Amino acid sequence: MLTKPFLEVCKLILPVLDKFGAAMALVKSDIGGNITRLENKYLSNPEKYKNLYSVVGEEVEAKTAKGSSSCTNGLLWLTRAMDFLVELFRNLFAHPDWTMTQVSTDSYSKTLKNFMAGLQVQVSWSL
Repeated sequence: MLTKPFLEVCKLILPVLDKFGAAMALVKSDIGGNITRLENKYLSNPEKYKNLYSVVGEEVEAKTAKGSSSCTNGLLWLTRAMDFLVELFRNLFAHPDWTMTQVSTDSYSKTLKNFMAGLQVQVSWSL
C-alpha cells in the first residue's frame, strides 16, 4: 500500500472527529499521533518509504517493530482506530435510536475490545 495516499486518507477523518467534541478528543489525538509518526518516517526518505511495507519490513528486520514507539505499532493502532470509526459510523446510521454510549460501546466491543485485554478502559460520552 502506498504510504502517502494512505496517510492522506486517514487525515480526512480528523475534522470529522472535531464535530464530536471532547468525546472523541482522545481518539483524534491517538490517530493524529500515529499519522504524524508514519508521516515523519515517510518524509525522512519518500522514495525508500513509498510503500508501508518498506517501513514495516525495515523495523521487523531491525527487531524494533514491536516497540511502542515503532511505526509498525503506529500503523497497527491507526488501522484499528479506523476499524473502530467505520463501525461507529455504521452503528450511527443503522441505529438512529441508540445513544452515543450504546453506539460507541458496541463499536468498541466489535473492534478494539480484544486488543485491550488487561487494560482498564473507561469510555465516557457527553454529547
